[in-house]
Amino acid sequence: MLILGIETSCDETGLAVYDTEQGLLSEALYSQIDLHADYGGVVPELASRDHIRKITPMTHQVLEAAGKTLSDLDGVAYTAGPGLMGALLVGATFGRSLAWALGIKAIGVHHMEAHLLAPLLAPSQGQDTAPELPFLALLVSGGHTQLVKVTSLGNYTILGESVDDAAGEAFDKAAKMMNLGYPGGPAIAAAATRGNNSRFTFPRPMTDRPGLDFSFSGLKTFTLNTVAANQPLSEQDIADIAAAFEEAVVDTLFIKCKRAIKQTGIKDLVMAGGVSANKALRHKLASDLDANVHYAPNALCTDNGAMIAFAGALRLLADQSNDLAINTKPRWPMIELAPINNGAELLARTARSA
Repeated sequence: MLILGIETSCDETGLAVYDTEQGLLSEALYSQIDLHADYGGVVPELASRDHIRKITPMTHQVLEAAGKTLSDLDGVAYTAGPGLMGALLVGATFGRSLAWALGIKAIGVHHMEAHLLAPLLAPSQGQDTAPELPFLALLVSGGHTQLVKVTSLGNYTILGESVDDAAGEAFDKAAKMMNLGYPGGPAIAAAATRGNNSRFTFPRPMTDRPGLDFSFSGLKTFTLNTVAANQPLSEQDIADIAAAFEEAVVDTLFIKCKRAIKQTGIKDLVMAGGVSANKALRHKLASDLDANVHYAPNALCTDNGAMIAFAGALRLLADQSNDLAINTKPRWPMIELAPINNGAELLARTARSA
């Protein structure tokens, strides 16, 4: 089965062609970072307009790179949510209309489920191909921070989630406070390498109470107060604050993951989403956590079309598809998803990309 994957949930246009027998054939990603950098964050209307501009030529690009044509496609998968409504509508309208014109099936994909499945499509170099079910998943991105128990594909239990800011959002806001640019995660990580993480002591929010929920708004406020107290900031001040902030986020995520493993007895942890590319977080989980940690290559940690194509392929193989109605959901709890029947068997039948 040959699937075209379309990702337009936020500020990156991602297209990919995935074959269930041969694996990922081609992919292309266009980032709008430069477009939104002056604003310190994503401007929804600008994001939607740029998706419209890029989606058609990128479709032709990935098909040509894969050596395929539109007539070769068996299905189209597009991000239906969660995300920015206008951005979602661009990909969903294009993808659903294309499938209708070609007379093939279409499936709306949950953005966070696609992130969760990305390490199963392409494990990071040197890792085993996939965790064993059931497994835990730490989903950390600009819009979400969640700990999820994956009993089977499509059968998810939210063990904990952020009650306010997501980890990635906190990175962006902290970077903006120090004029480090957008996106904030890579900027803070780069500054932190030059910093002294013992100069400032940042809180590890909600780790002193039971439960698996997260909160990063207090950490953001603490960062703001630290920045204000050390004006004017020198380059070393910025590096030291970045190092302390990053360590606080990493420790908080680690503590919650360790608690989830103890609570469930599950020893496989999948880490996914843009923040999962953070080197300090990967090192901390891999070295100090009593678990098998799995994550995708850096290129598949951030938003991309490959993960949408793969997630869509699994559901299409399970005979799930959407009708002609275009339903996008800016908010969409994962627990509302239908289970993927015989998901483990379908995984065994699909080709992976190392």
